[in-house]
This record gives sequence, structure tokens and C-alpha cells, in this order.
Amino acid sequence: MTVSTMLERRFARPLAAVVAAFLMLVPAAALAQQAGAPAEEAQQQQQRQRPGRPQPEADSALRLPPPVTIKQTLEIGGRTRDYDVTAGAIVLRNDDGEPMAEVGYVAYVLKDGVQAGRPVTFAFNGGPGAASAYLHFGVLGPKRLPFGNTGDGPSAPPQLVDNPETWLDFTDLVFIDPVGTGYSRFVSSNRELRNSVWSVDGDINALAAVVRRYLTENNRWQSPKYLVGESYGGFRVPRLAWRLQNEEGIGVSGIVMISPVLDFATQSDSDGAPLSFATRLPSLAALALEKQGKPATRAALSEVEEYARSQFVVDFLRGPGDRDAVARIVDRVAGFTGLDRAFIANQAGRLDLAQVVRALGRDSEKVASLYDASVLGLDALPFSLSFRPKDPILAASVAPLTSAAVDFIGRTIGWRVDAPYRLLSDDVTRGWNWGANRDEVPSAVDELRGALALDPALKALIVHGATDLVTPYFDSQLIIDRLTPLGATDGKRVKLEVLRGGHMFYSDDASRAALTAAARKLYADR
Repeated sequence: MTVSTMLERRFARPLAAVVAAFLMLVPAAALAQQAGAPAEEAQQQQQRQRPGRPQPEADSALRLPPPVTIKQTLEIGGRTRDYDVTAGAIVLRNDDGEPMAEVGYVAYVLKDGVQAGRPVTFAFNGGPGAASAYLHFGVLGPKRLPFGNTGDGPSAPPQLVDNPETWLDFTDLVFIDPVGTGYSRFVSSNRELRNSVWSVDGDINALAAVVRRYLTENNRWQSPKYLVGESYGGFRVPRLAWRLQNEEGIGVSGIVMISPVLDFATQSDSDGAPLSFATRLPSLAALALEKQGKPATRAALSEVEEYARSQFVVDFLRGPGDRDAVARIVDRVAGFTGLDRAFIANQAGRLDLAQVVRALGRDSEKVASLYDASVLGLDALPFSLSFRPKDPILAASVAPLTSAAVDFIGRTIGWRVDAPYRLLSDDVTRGWNWGANRDEVPSAVDELRGALALDPALKALIVHGATDLVTPYFDSQLIIDRLTPLGATDGKRVKLEVLRGGHMFYSDDASRAALTAAARKLYADR
């Protein structure tokens, strides 16, 4: 998942390019041998990786335990599949071999799959500041936690169920928690290191080192490699693919972006940024169709999409002083979305999302979720204009997902960590370094374009929920339209799927199955 209060954090600070200096993280010896490997082999491997180099005294600061592997089985497609589950940490070191960070991961490897040239997929969530549990237990992993629907709350039982749509059927899976999320942690207290890693570019450098280390330690360099990211994780994976291609010598066969934000330039709700308003109109129209019992298909949304990219922008730029332009906006937006005309007129068509989600549920004293406008939760102060209630999906999911992750990793796998599990780290979110240059707003579009141009075999899949107001699907459509020379607009190399649901659309059974089917096709086409 998720953007993790991305809207609030993003607008509280300038968006820009990241500080260029980054303390590079380089490979080092594994702290512990893989489960089941002979001690002599592990020792020889360590010597090959760091010949004649003793472990530094700073290793005494390491806190995460050695990797633990267990065996499990799952019925997938009428077949019993045996697989290994490993929970562990990769240690990132500086040029002197000193540990800088421990990065936790959970990996699923189908039995005997490596020998068959089986793909390996690295999965990341977003935030920045979110652990990978959303993708892990929401859609990709063999076990799933139902969450994200109206009525789900923090006290919902964190009971995992078998996931017949798991991607383990066609790829091994590695879920990675960036530093500061999950159990991942800095070893060094160096403030410069923290500022560097918690930045747009430094984050990618660190994750690239983790991917490289995992491939080396697990002998997976020959495997086809895929990247999956959700929300800000969807922003990460094009930039990570570009970094792996150009700096690490690692080719990527495909990338999957789930509810991504690819360009923050279209995310600002400032009065001079019409695209942020335009891109959300089709999502609000999709909600209106669903309320009428009609499917929110792309064909059904084609008229509002055309309006959003044309006349709406023209009238928006005429400004609120042009009463005729405002009247036209009110008429068309009310017609498409079903929102109250007075509500739209009072804002001159410049819809404040915090007020929109309250307006959607005001008749029942509820508030809609930014992450899925069709999901409603109770509004603690429904008649207060200044009160901002907790999001009924994001806030309600923290307790059950955290409990499920802690229980599965600690009790089921047996990788016990004496530290809190950070599903959504406010320290990371508040401490994120967006940069100081207002002329360079963070974007992954150039990296996506560059990665596609460099490797003609690379394919990308972008999947959105129709009623997501945080990262609206039409934003990605406008970006794809800019990638014409790369075969993006014909769907051959970059495919956009819009499914029922919101940011975590995979909480819907049919949408989860559709996502898995689309991903399976992407992997089969390599």
C-alpha cells in the first residue's frame, strides 16, 4: 500500500530533487548461513565474498536475528505446491565494511523452482514509510488478510486465510521493508546517513543494494527479475529498474505498478494546478455510476475523461472570476459526479478532497475514504468543518495488518524480533527528504521512459482502482499518453488496467483475481 497520509505530508514541505550526496551501500558477507546449508559451505562462501577481511567490531550493533526458513504447502489451481518461507535481514555496509542498516524481508520460494529458471519478484509498498505487509498479506502472498471494506475496524480478527490468487503460482516472491519500516532499522546513528537514505534518490540506491545482495546470497542472478510496487512503491519501481539496469548490471523483465503515483507535479491541489482536479473527476464519476448500479467501465467513463482533459481545464484556467466558466464547471461536474451543485459552486469547481469525502457521507453522518470513495466510516464530528476524521480504510487497517504480520513472522516462521513492527512509520514520513529545489518535482516518468527505451523486451503493467481519490487512474492514463514512441499507448508494452475498488482494490475478490490474471499474462509474455 500506501501513500500513508501522503496528501498531508506532501503539501507541508516543498517537493524537489534530492540531495545528491549519498553514502553508498556496498555488499558484505552474510551474517548467517541459509537454513539447511552446511556450515563449511557457508564459511567458504563468506570467505569468497570478503577474502581475508575479518568482520568489523561494529557488527556487535546488529540486532536482527539470523534468517529462519520453514516449509509450507498450499493448494493452487487444484495442485498442492510445496514452498519455503524465509524471514531474515540483509545487512548494508559502507566501504569500510561497517554495518549501516539491517533490511528485513520475507521470501517465498517454490520447491525446486530455481532450477527451472523461475522468476523472482521483489515487492515494495509506499508511503514513504509503509512496510510491505499490504502487498504481502493483501494480494501477492500465499496467505491473505481480508481488510479495507466498510465496517472493517482495528478490532477485526487478524486471521490469515489461504490466498488462491497468490502470485507464488508463477513467481517466487521477496517482500522488502525499507529502512525504518517493518523491522528494518539503521545500525548507525549517523544523521547524514539517515537523511540520505530517507530521500527520493537515496531510497532507490539502498533498495538496489538490497536487491543485488539478495540475488547474490541466494544464487538468483540467472532468474528473470520483476519489480512490483504499490502507491509510492509504484513510484519506486521504475526508478529502481533504471538504477538496476545502469548501475548494478541487473536486467529487469517487467515492472508492475499498483495504484502508483508516477509524477508529483499532478498531485498538488494548489489553485494553479488544474490537472490534480481534472484527474480525479473520472474517479468521482466512477463512484456515481456504482451508486446507480452501473459498472464503471472505461467505455462508460470515456465522456468524463474527454471532458477532464479538455473543456474542464480550459474553464478552470479562466479562473473563478469568470462566472460563465464556473457555471459550466458546476453543470458538468455535478452531472458526472452527482455532487451537490451548491457544494461545487461554493468552491468554484476547485474541489477540496477533505471536504469531498465528508460531503459523500454527510447524509448518514459518515465520511468516505480517500483510498476508496465507496467505503464509508463514521464521522466523529460530522458537523464540524475543520475536523479531519481518520480515514476509514487506512487508519482501520493498521492494527489488524500489524498483528497479522507480527504473528506470522514471529510465531509461524519463528523469526522473533524484540522490537516494534512499523507498518506505517511516521518517523519516515515526517523525516523524508523531498529536496529543496522547487524546480524539480519528484517524478518517475523519465526513468520509466528510459528503462523502456533501453530494453525493448521490458514490459510494464499499471493497475488502478476506479474509485481511488489518492492516486486516480486517469493520472496514469495521461502519463501513458506521453510515452507514445515506446509502444505504450497501444497497450503492447505498457498496459493500464482499471478495476473495481479503490487504492487497495484487491480487497475485492473479483479485482484481486483480475490483477493476478493480468500479472500472469505479463510474466508469460517474457
